[in-house]
Amino acid sequence: MTDTVRTTPEQVRLGRSELSVFPFALGGNVFGWTADQDASFAVLDAYAAAGGNFVDTADVYSAWVPGHRGGESETVLGAWLRERGNRDSVVVATKVGIHPDATGLSAANIRSATEDSLRRLGIETIDLLYTHRDDPEVPVEEFVTALDALVREGKVRAVAASNISAERLTDSLAFAAKEGLARYEALQPHYNLVSRDTYEGPLAAVAAEHEVSAVPYFALAAGFLTGKYRPGGPAVQSARSQGASRYLEDPRALRALAAVDTVAEARGVEPATVAIAWLAAQPTVVAPIASARTPEQLVPLLAGVGLELGAEELALLDAASS
Repeated sequence: MTDTVRTTPEQVRLGRSELSVFPFALGGNVFGWTADQDASFAVLDAYAAAGGNFVDTADVYSAWVPGHRGGESETVLGAWLRERGNRDSVVVATKVGIHPDATGLSAANIRSATEDSLRRLGIETIDLLYTHRDDPEVPVEEFVTALDALVREGKVRAVAASNISAERLTDSLAFAAKEGLARYEALQPHYNLVSRDTYEGPLAAVAAEHEVSAVPYFALAAGFLTGKYRPGGPAVQSARSQGASRYLEDPRALRALAAVDTVAEARGVEPATVAIAWLAAQPTVVAPIASARTPEQLVPLLAGVGLELGAEELALLDAASS
């Protein structure tokens, strides 16, 4: 089979917004956690050198670490932007709504949490602001109006949603359209080759109908799709990869990994490259998200957006993981 590789991936548009992004988003959850500032800067430099411009963080990263309060990732990213002087060439995405000191989507909390993120990042405008998780206690009218106000004030360029149902996404889009307010332009679902049920179906259908771009997180299934963790192999030791353990006894996940191995071997690439390429080929997906602690770990992830899988390869992966 002849390889089809896009050596210079073109930027893609997020929803109907004016934001154009590299088709692979660099996850910032490790910044200030498993990657200190120097290591984070090295990864960010390597990503930017490869043409990357889309960095994803959140106000809650990394509040789960003893001694951390949340906002560590934003602080590291902000320091890198200042030191490199490249703010205008980077699309900064962050999230609000689940920080332990700023939970929920009330209008007041959205505003205060956004102000905190702007301060930590050291920027005047957040390019893409996500509501990190839906808050069923808050009517869509309240949080959509609050997000629109931030856009109108120039504190946010575009808004997006993560961890939201098809019904609430539909209601949010309908209200925004009715009132002429800023609408969700992107959606960040939990979606990868071994976790397909949450996104595929009603949620993906809403995204497709309304031209909302999908930017999936856990693109590598907590590291499982790198092939590093296998039954009988090394134990999962990394704090950020603990979620990979649950796939080691999942027959469907193991079938999917076997199919990834088959394609990876035939193409002469790493399993992670195939996993990213599969996601990039899915309808509505514009930029899978994954993180790296070193520039070396970043290499196979970037290769995924340059690898175009053939119909037979996609069918093999789909069948194994469905």
